[in-house]
Amino acid sequence: QVQLVESGGGLVQTGGSLKLSCATSGRSFSTYFVGWFRQAPGKEREFVASISWSTDNTYYANSVKGRFTISKDNAKNTMYLQMNSLKPEDTAVYYCAARRAQSTEYTYWGQGTQVTVSS
Repeated sequence: QVQLVESGGGLVQTGGSLKLSCATSGRSFSTYFVGWFRQAPGKEREFVASISWSTDNTYYANSVKGRFTISKDNAKNTMYLQMNSLKPEDTAVYYCAARRAQSTEYTYWGQGTQVTVSS
């Protein structure tokens, strides 16, 4: 059974930092992209960042570029999102997800972790 489990969310003040983790299990993601999405109340889910498990190529939404860093630890089968210089507009539920490299559809999703940035 494939599982993606997020952790590391919480409450932080504007300008602060948080590091989210996404532990994967149940299959090899060596041919997958893994990424982060977020959904704020009343808004649609949006892409945040992704990384190729095989090449380490990374991609970011313009809204987080320069502030967030996506990374992974192959030995731990875990992906991370380091979030710095947080803003109130970063408040959302953050989800990790995975898709085959040849596909545009993310087929595996975690349950989400809440990030709240206070002003």
